[in-house]
Amino acid sequence: MRETYKYKEQSFQKVVGPVAAIAIGSVCWLNVLPGAAQVANPFRPTTAGKASLKPLPPSSVGPAGIDALRLHQAPYNLTGRKIAIGQVEIGRPGQFGLDKAVAQNRVMALAQVFYRNDRPRTNTHIDPHAQNVASVMISTAKQARGVAPGARLFSSAAGTPRRYGQPEECLSAQHIALQNGGDVRAINFSFGESLRHDPRAKALLDGNALLTLCMDWSTRVHNVLYVVAGNQGRGGISIPTDNYNGINVAFTNRSQNVFSRVDFANLGDPASGALEGIESNVGARRAIGLVAPGNEIATVNPNGTLTLASGSSFAAPHVVGTVALLQEYGDRQLRRQCQKVGCQLPWTVDARQAEVMKAVLLNSADKVADPGNGLNLGMSRTIADKAGRHWLESEAYRDPKIPLNIQMGSGQLNAFRAYRQFSPGQWSPANPVPAIGWDYRTVETAAYRDYRLEKPLKQGSFVSATLTWNRVVELIDTNQSGGYDLGEEFRDRGLNNLDLYLMRQDEENPDNRVAASVSDVDSVEHLFFRVPASGRYKLRVYFRDRVSQPTQPYAIAWWTIPQR
Repeated sequence: MRETYKYKEQSFQKVVGPVAAIAIGSVCWLNVLPGAAQVANPFRPTTAGKASLKPLPPSSVGPAGIDALRLHQAPYNLTGRKIAIGQVEIGRPGQFGLDKAVAQNRVMALAQVFYRNDRPRTNTHIDPHAQNVASVMISTAKQARGVAPGARLFSSAAGTPRRYGQPEECLSAQHIALQNGGDVRAINFSFGESLRHDPRAKALLDGNALLTLCMDWSTRVHNVLYVVAGNQGRGGISIPTDNYNGINVAFTNRSQNVFSRVDFANLGDPASGALEGIESNVGARRAIGLVAPGNEIATVNPNGTLTLASGSSFAAPHVVGTVALLQEYGDRQLRRQCQKVGCQLPWTVDARQAEVMKAVLLNSADKVADPGNGLNLGMSRTIADKAGRHWLESEAYRDPKIPLNIQMGSGQLNAFRAYRQFSPGQWSPANPVPAIGWDYRTVETAAYRDYRLEKPLKQGSFVSATLTWNRVVELIDTNQSGGYDLGEEFRDRGLNNLDLYLMRQDEENPDNRVAASVSDVDSVEHLFFRVPASGRYKLRVYFRDRVSQPTQPYAIAWWTIPQR
């Protein structure tokens, strides 16, 4: 039995045959019985009619992947506890106590499930794909532990598998964003809409599809980070990967048992023949923000058994789970500090801003393995594109107008490095800032803010800095309900243009900058540059061109190596 959905892998096959997981010693093996359908699963029955066994590959959540398991353990003890995250899909995962399909599944405890913006009917719209994706975020299974097993997951089934369904998908996303008292930190989209089903005349990937506008509107209004399975191209499910305010995620596969290479199934690179506006974004704007593991990921089926799955559908939830881990840490720091002296720097509620999470995740990504001297910021591995090239060999490294690598964005998600980026806290430009940190602030039109690094930088070390801000999208609220309703539209107010410079501290003229990221079209500036000489430096955020509002909120994250 095969059934195709709007999911972000080349094909997805529902598991309808019997699958069993058995433990042999300390190694988990999957036992796929003869005749069982599989999800990107290499386990095959033997010609003798007996099941063949193969060990489960290294976990994508562990050191071979995003290195999140380390954060589950002491002294960090981060599992996403009490943090609300969301999921929107065509179907939904089953919920124990509501759906018979998950009666034997005790390793996934969802906070609540919905059908669009209403309660679901029992045993309806349950989908293995949604279950598999959810398990990457919250599974407590020993052999397939999720990134944030303590997080509270809210999931909605939009229920539109074979037709234009952007209005219903927008309604579902809004409903999830409003859960937990309106405090949902990130929402996963492991599905998409076909451009050819978009009702606009000559529709293009220009950011103006209804679902894309809805997502960018919700990011700003509900303060939630949307994470989208990111392969565009001939897969035909490219909306809403033309968004500005979220993070699109492509996927990597294993090389020598370590996730380190962009998978060939990722689409949308014009260099590989993708058509601009149809199979990639209109113009020079980059789509992919991050890559994450997505090949042969151990996931949990509705009945509690395990299977392997591949695609960007299973990369994106690694990012959402990581947000939950970081937000648990942030809330822990807020409780400690606010109770003692009130919410003051370096920990304020700005730690909950979606732009901060985006900047932190992108800035801490792995690009090029550190040789052991710390000059490459301690990065754990080198990430290669489909042709075997690493970040320093890409146009994103050479051209200041291109902030992100077209195949891998800023690099591969590393949850432990993201923790290291986030944990120093927020620092104001009013005073010198430490070697690693972040900030959330506003800047006025034609003005700038300078972040002076308190210690000189070491020659030959890299500086990594990421600036993020949002496109302004407004809801045309015809019935004045205060929220989106079916039949309503959105208005694009445009994207202001900000730039990011690395300058010597005693320099005021930006023309004499050392390095820069100055894209005219992206909502991200990302600077990754080798320090030419030891000395004192600063980062400058400059509001170059006003398109919408005169005051622009932004987030910035930086990582440097001081001279000792």
